[in-house]
Amino acid sequence: MKKVLSIILGGGAGTRLYPLTKLRAKPAVPVAGKYRLIDIPVSNCINSEIFKIYVLTQFNSASLNRHIARTYNFTGFNEGFVEVLAAQQTPENPNWFQGTADAVRQYLWLMEEWDVDEYLILSGDHLYRMDYRQFIQRHRETGADITLSVIPIDERRASDFGLMKIDDSGRVIDFSEKPKGEALTQMQVDTSVLGLTKEQAQQQPYIASMGIYVFKKDVLFKLLREGTERTDFGKEIIPDASKDYNVQAYLFDDYWEDIGTIEAFYHANLTLTRQPQPPFSFYDEQAPIYTRARYLPPSKLLDCQITESIIGEGCILKNCRIQHSVLGVRSRIESGCVIEESLLMGADFYQASVERQCSLVKGDIPVGIGTDTIIRGAIIDKNARIGHDVKIINKDNVQEANRENQGFYIRSGIVVVLKNAVIPDGTII
Repeated sequence: MKKVLSIILGGGAGTRLYPLTKLRAKPAVPVAGKYRLIDIPVSNCINSEIFKIYVLTQFNSASLNRHIARTYNFTGFNEGFVEVLAAQQTPENPNWFQGTADAVRQYLWLMEEWDVDEYLILSGDHLYRMDYRQFIQRHRETGADITLSVIPIDERRASDFGLMKIDDSGRVIDFSEKPKGEALTQMQVDTSVLGLTKEQAQQQPYIASMGIYVFKKDVLFKLLREGTERTDFGKEIIPDASKDYNVQAYLFDDYWEDIGTIEAFYHANLTLTRQPQPPFSFYDEQAPIYTRARYLPPSKLLDCQITESIIGEGCILKNCRIQHSVLGVRSRIESGCVIEESLLMGADFYQASVERQCSLVKGDIPVGIGTDTIIRGAIIDKNARIGHDVKIINKDNVQEANRENQGFYIRSGIVVVLKNAVIPDGTII
């Protein structure tokens, strides 16, 4: 794997994940109480012995830079690195990244300095665990110019993805972006060619791109330099290349979730609490997910009732009830609170006890969740200050709302409280 360089695409403005992306790049969004989205592809690379990693981003990259700098420091005995490459203006190209392919094109001058044979291109907002060594091995064995990682899917979800057709050798021969009706039916393939059983192939007769690609070095450079008007890998570069190049499909038949929307992000986090076996687990010693070491104290629980939940490090919970929820690092929950089916991202810092007491005396709201508050079906971003006797329950079952001046949004019926927001005592949402 020394001859492989990985490029993680940090995404655009992250509008589908807004307001979680209001103050941070999409790959820097916290997940599972202590990690960030970028930790997933970077950890998969490290576990696959791929140590040359670039992360391309252009929006709100300060917290992403900080996280990567504090987390991924390889020793000086190998060429390993994880570096953020932000969009920059040059005399040749004064524009922002225009798409996934354009982002890589603008940094080709840097990529070609490395003595590598393949470029592994990944997305920064997926939740999955994958050994890229098997993926790259298949790419080399088939002599492919480009290999796409694909998942088999059923008819119900098929029209949400870019689909493809393959021949008997696994070569990709046709693409269709989110087809419906008759166009969808025409995209059915025999997925047993990729290794599924006959029964599985009947249930999942479509294959969808995961947005994960391996390119031969010379092929990537040729395609990007020839078609400068083509700015996206999935929609333009790869479909056009399938006519003249050997484009192969590699089956990934395991848990994979695109968490690029608020609804998908919310459900992916809460699914981690499922028992006895969640579809994705962070408890895998053979392929751990790495993140920043914070050296926080253990969590302290004082007379709490907690069921089917994940509690991050350094939390202080008093006389409360937590059910089917995820609590991030340094969460503070005061007595009498009820938290149900919610994701709390925690805090970046501790408030000293004296400061908290002074805040209460002055009528200010300290960081955390105040006494006798009920939160149900919500996402609470970091450092939020939620007062006493607040009810965040979406009582009117509103599906979409923008209340930025009041400190929250509603997306797909999920209340999202902004980072650093202050929700006054007695508020009902």
